[in-house]
Amino acid sequence: MKRNITISAMLLLCLAVQAQIHQMERPDTATSHQYNLNPVVVTGSGHHQRLKSTATPVRVLTAQEMREQGISTMSEALQRMLPQVSMAPSSMGSFLRMNGLGGKYILVLVNGQKISGDISNNLELTRINMARVKRIEVLDGAASSLYGSDAIAGVINIITDQPTNMSGGLPVRITSDSRLSGEGQLTESVTLDVFSQGFGSYTTFTHDRADSYQNSPLEYLKGSDTETQPTIAPLFTGYRSNLFAQKFTYTPNMHLALNAGIDLNSKITDRPDTRDDITGGTDYEMRYKGLRWTLGGIYKFDARNSIQADFTLDRFRYGKEYDTESKGFAVGDYVQSKKQRNAEGQLKAILDLPSLWGNTQGLSTTIIGADWQNSRLNAATGNIDNAQTYTLAAFAQHEQRVRVGSGFASATIGARYSYHENFGSHFTPKATLMYSLGHFNIRATYSAGFRAPGLDELNYHYFSVNRGKAQISFGNQGLKPEKSHYWSLNAEWRSDLVALSLTGFVNNISDMVVKQNITLDDAGRQMLMNEFTDLTAEQASKMVSYARYMNSDRGQVKGLTASVSVNVLPELNITANYAYTYARSKSGDEWTVLERSIRNSATLSANYHHNWGKYGLNVNLTGRLQSKTYYPGYENAPGYGVWNLHTTHTFNFLKWAVVEPGIGIDNIFNHVDNRIDSSLRKYALYSPGRLAVATLRLRFK
Repeated sequence: MKRNITISAMLLLCLAVQAQIHQMERPDTATSHQYNLNPVVVTGSGHHQRLKSTATPVRVLTAQEMREQGISTMSEALQRMLPQVSMAPSSMGSFLRMNGLGGKYILVLVNGQKISGDISNNLELTRINMARVKRIEVLDGAASSLYGSDAIAGVINIITDQPTNMSGGLPVRITSDSRLSGEGQLTESVTLDVFSQGFGSYTTFTHDRADSYQNSPLEYLKGSDTETQPTIAPLFTGYRSNLFAQKFTYTPNMHLALNAGIDLNSKITDRPDTRDDITGGTDYEMRYKGLRWTLGGIYKFDARNSIQADFTLDRFRYGKEYDTESKGFAVGDYVQSKKQRNAEGQLKAILDLPSLWGNTQGLSTTIIGADWQNSRLNAATGNIDNAQTYTLAAFAQHEQRVRVGSGFASATIGARYSYHENFGSHFTPKATLMYSLGHFNIRATYSAGFRAPGLDELNYHYFSVNRGKAQISFGNQGLKPEKSHYWSLNAEWRSDLVALSLTGFVNNISDMVVKQNITLDDAGRQMLMNEFTDLTAEQASKMVSYARYMNSDRGQVKGLTASVSVNVLPELNITANYAYTYARSKSGDEWTVLERSIRNSATLSANYHHNWGKYGLNVNLTGRLQSKTYYPGYENAPGYGVWNLHTTHTFNFLKWAVVEPGIGIDNIFNHVDNRIDSSLRKYALYSPGRLAVATLRLRFK
């Protein structure tokens, strides 16, 4: 595997195949298909502009690309299309990592507004309405000047379909998307859009499910690395989820647009029940519920000057629903574990100040705004009762372009002032420089990051027993905020046929909050028994350590990303992306590689499309290759290479509908990690092996 990754990296670099791919917006018709290497983006600069013109490199994943690859979930999109991102699914959410850092350092937004609700710092990705995704914009590195706390590893901004008058057709549009695969994997989404006289209604219902599965039916006996026993514990935890979303828009004129929406989702795991004859079952399922309200509006003075306001109220909770009588609980009893609420209000103006005085060159953009957030947490297992905190912030950014000879130079200066209730004032600046000459761009970026410790890290007093093993964690009121300094240098060459990019970066983080294991002696075990009266002497005697949140001295991530996208023919596009990441933290004099980090990874795809009259064929081949996944203190997970093939067939013969069936194969070469599972085994690849995939898209005109 290491050899494969090295060869892939050398090939990419020799071709000048460089980082940060610049993707393609494609029309959603059966008779037109083009690859746009210069789409409009918003995340890097905070306002709409062409990707070539943005001073901060952004990676774009489009809805059309995801359909061509047979992708129906957020997890699949990130894992298959972004080499710097990795996923590890579990009943406690997906372990999302980006540029070597975990989920708490990644800010996930929907149309620029934070989505909340995590499980052990893992965002529940089934909350994201994939049926409405227009594109996903990914910004690497610290972005706190525009987006505030948590944006240290990067920002993932999900852009959804915006209001349209659907001109040229009926004021009603219905779309159905289905995906069926092995291991009981099924996704079904139905959307209903109505637009008339400035009023829009957008309704979505999505059902998503998958069965539990295991790649090895054995586990090691406790205390042994050689003796095994049968188990029904799954490698992948099955689930069933439903999402309902409703959005209303009102656009009375060309200047004003208003919107209001609600997203309601629920999910429950589907694990094997406890049995007397075999280990690995559970007495309960994890149940999750989320409710998200949005309200916003934008007033456009003209094409380059606008002011917008947004308010979001996001509630999320999860707990245990018993499906076996256990510990005094009856079947169907629900015990809440955690409840979160986040309220956010933002006011932002995007201005071309010279144009207000008659200058129409459009060479500058100024953004000013204010943001308020209030977070609340109740956690029964962590003994937290209504902990809350608020943040107030003001931010400003100015971008100026000037002609330099036959090219353009662009400079962006931005800063954010944040006041956090628990941690006081913080200032996070940003500066970028870009020079453009013809098809060539070179960019330099510095940005500061800031992350306030979470309410759980400050207040946890956690005790649970999992398969007879006691687990204890303590929060720490003495934690300091984490700060980061991110530097990057990017070179890019872009035309209508080829996009090449190379980015090197360093992200230095001070006072990283880590969960430190503290070794126990007899006095320590007695202290824990005094703290937690439910902890038995037998359970305490088996404990070797407990966890406490601490600040480490520092963290550092160094990396290189490279990418190329080539329109080889009008109907054939080839894309390759590579990421090298070296992530580690330091406590005292000792450096430790960050858990779940990956040194080398690459994603590759080839897409062919051709139309014969009203029939269109799309063939898509994708692959992900990566080196081993690091697990300090455990066995590292081996690297792998997985390839997927998907074909889509578009029939546009009917006057009232477009029919688009698809068929494909996931994991063509049947690569499986079937090592024996135990508490000392960690994984990188969670695939059950080769699977057939069938999709069907119906779009009623």
